[in-house]
Amino acid sequence: MVSISTVSTGTRPGIVLFALALGGFAIGTSEFATMSLLPFMAQGLGIDEATASRLISVYALGVVVGAPLIAVAAAHIERRLLLVGLMGMFCFTHLLSAFAPSYQLMLWGRFLSGMPHGAYFGVAALMAASLTGPHQRGKAVARLMLGLTIATIVGVPFANVLGQTVGWRWAFALVSVLAAVTAVMILVFAPQSAKSGESNALQELGALKNRQVLLTLWCGAIGFGGFFAFYTYLASTLIDVTQVHEASIPFYLALMGVGMTLGTLLAGWAADRALNFSVFATLGVNIVLMLLFPLIAAQPYAMAGLVLALGMANGYPLLLQTRLMDVARDAQSLAASLHHAAFNAANALGPFVASIYIAKGHGFTSAGYVGAALTFGGVVLYTITLLDYRRSWRGR
Repeated sequence: MVSISTVSTGTRPGIVLFALALGGFAIGTSEFATMSLLPFMAQGLGIDEATASRLISVYALGVVVGAPLIAVAAAHIERRLLLVGLMGMFCFTHLLSAFAPSYQLMLWGRFLSGMPHGAYFGVAALMAASLTGPHQRGKAVARLMLGLTIATIVGVPFANVLGQTVGWRWAFALVSVLAAVTAVMILVFAPQSAKSGESNALQELGALKNRQVLLTLWCGAIGFGGFFAFYTYLASTLIDVTQVHEASIPFYLALMGVGMTLGTLLAGWAADRALNFSVFATLGVNIVLMLLFPLIAAQPYAMAGLVLALGMANGYPLLLQTRLMDVARDAQSLAASLHHAAFNAANALGPFVASIYIAKGHGFTSAGYVGAALTFGGVVLYTITLLDYRRSWRGR
């Protein structure tokens, strides 16, 4: 179980959690707004949407590459300073994305932007957990993740409006400003005594030999790919299939954000009470909703309800984050960072698999069937993970 370090005297946990959540807001706005801006970015860069979707995949690749490298290299760096540095990098790389004159440079900007993502959320989750008691970890991490979900209510729709009016590049400039503000707030308010961990780099690398850690990461990489398959092509589906006006897209995105915020709060409560049941329940609901998607995609009101419901069933990442705290032992920083790398592998996998079926002429709604299949893969993997735990882990 994750160790809870003592918070220095005078620290105000509420302000620290707000600062950490603001960083999550910046990251969430960047990650999800790119999906919602896909049609406008494709037009602005002079490419088709299938090619533009690689900007999403390359960001996810940056997370996958950056998370373990930074977590291991920064094993002894003070958490506060590490988080400031990560937000500083996020600020700079988003300026690069905002001013990139070509698709090729935009690819590099998105790749570099993804590198601090996983490490930030991993270290921030450990800092958030250190501000509370051991039986309130789920709630603390949920408050951190509220920054990401609120980004889908406010940041993503606002970025979409920017993309439709003054230009999609302004969305990346906005994220750069948010990252800079976050860095300053963490520097001022976060406790100086919190370390990235008591372990060294070799101990952190022990996570790569921990079967329970690896299995849990695979659950995230496969099981959450379904959500990203759906979300990536949501805006395109709304335009081409549901045939709503482009001005209505921010409304649907905000509905998703409201659902995700409610779902995160619920998952934080459930993680401290019935973790495994909550994982299976969340995945099961996602499968049903994904299968409904192709059937109701042409109905605007039904789509609104589906988007809200899928958002509420989006607590899977938080549940797996909590489980990793229990099984990672001395490799907390690397495991927590790899958790977000796994979910960004899902961010790359889901849209990629869906794009294959869309390119074959099955339409944007085929993303629902792809999503259901990937989510069911998560059910299978989590079952294997629990069976492995019950067979060998408790006896160690």
